[in-house]
Amino acid sequence: MKKFFQFEKNKTNYRQEFIAGLTTFLAMAYILFVNPSTLALDGIEQLPEGVDRIDKGAVFTATALSAALGTLIMGVFARYPIALAPGMGLNAFFAYTVVLGFGIPWETALAGVLASGLIFIVLTVTGLRQTIINAIPPNLKLAVGAGIGLYIAFIGFQNAGIVENSDATLVQLGNILEPTTLLAVFGIFISVIFLALGYHGGIFYGMILTSIVGMITGLIAAPTSMGDVVSAAPSMAPTFGEAFTHLDDIFTMQMLGVILTFLFVDFFDTAGTLVAVASQAGFMKDNKLPRAGRALFSDSAATVAGAVMGTSTTTSYIESTAGVGAGGRTGFTSVVTALFFLLALFFSPLLGIITAEVTAPALIIVGVLMASSLRAIEWDQFEIAVPSFLVITAMPLTYSIATGIAMGFIFYPITMLLKGRVKEIHPIMYGLFVIFILYFIFLA
Repeated sequence: MKKFFQFEKNKTNYRQEFIAGLTTFLAMAYILFVNPSTLALDGIEQLPEGVDRIDKGAVFTATALSAALGTLIMGVFARYPIALAPGMGLNAFFAYTVVLGFGIPWETALAGVLASGLIFIVLTVTGLRQTIINAIPPNLKLAVGAGIGLYIAFIGFQNAGIVENSDATLVQLGNILEPTTLLAVFGIFISVIFLALGYHGGIFYGMILTSIVGMITGLIAAPTSMGDVVSAAPSMAPTFGEAFTHLDDIFTMQMLGVILTFLFVDFFDTAGTLVAVASQAGFMKDNKLPRAGRALFSDSAATVAGAVMGTSTTTSYIESTAGVGAGGRTGFTSVVTALFFLLALFFSPLLGIITAEVTAPALIIVGVLMASSLRAIEWDQFEIAVPSFLVITAMPLTYSIATGIAMGFIFYPITMLLKGRVKEIHPIMYGLFVIFILYFIFLA
């Protein structure tokens, strides 16, 4: 084992790798409860006619298994201390834009995730994935990340009851003295405290403490037996294989836009995470990542597996930097993290305790972390500022990641052409310009 993971070369040992793997797991364990809550549209009491909720228990199992499998592949095949799980932002897009907004059945949405994963594998094997990543301007990549952060935070504010509907102004401040809203506010405060003090698992710890306070105050039903905490993993029967049976439903212009969004967002997430983790761990050589193809393939395979099991796009997690910071230097760190995700399968009853008010602070805090990319956008260049601003603001205001990306990607070649920067526009961007024009025409 030491030889396979090259412990001596990377100056590490079993204890150091175990602590790193546990640290990574704690930093991202919140996804086990936030993902099922998001995909099941918790916090939305009245669903539009024809919109069904996905089975929450099945999603919990799919989340844990896809995270364990993807992380294990990354650790053994690519030998990197990088963990994977269903991505934040992509799960919100899946639930709130595709299912709730477009009225597309969750089964068809899963088929879209599966299709994007299969396309990823082809693009990775042929080397085109890196070409497409390079074709999209860095500023727009940063804008997409920041926009998704604002979008996720907006959903968190809604679920917490801090923001509510207004017929006059569309949105307004909710009743912050509502007990469940106060519980969510407490969750935000406690999570901020943990993270500000440098605890890598701050979001997860915040959820646990918020749940405990909720049970003490009677806002959350407390478990009455061990069976309310630990049990066998829920069945994936309600979701497993549904992506295959609905592949025929994806051949529409609307689903093309959905699949493209899955592709774009995962492109940026994975590329950014790989570079960040590799740079922190000192893996980069001549500004290139060794075994990059294997790492990208691991990510693609995890997306396919996750879609088949019943969850949104599985992607590399920036929280992996927490494990690297704790000393993780090899794929054995990922193996440890994967084992913890498997162990977590037996704690599904906690889904009844981790309510929308408990997960809302996690959404808001993740939004804060994602919005940090705003600082790197070149706002002093008008031709860059316009498409970037449209991407960022349109996502939360239209309640759609896809619409935000479309607006920005349409205006980018226009503003660049008007500024005479024709040579800086990659031909792929012209193709995306046409695709997103057609996307809006179809929506209209």
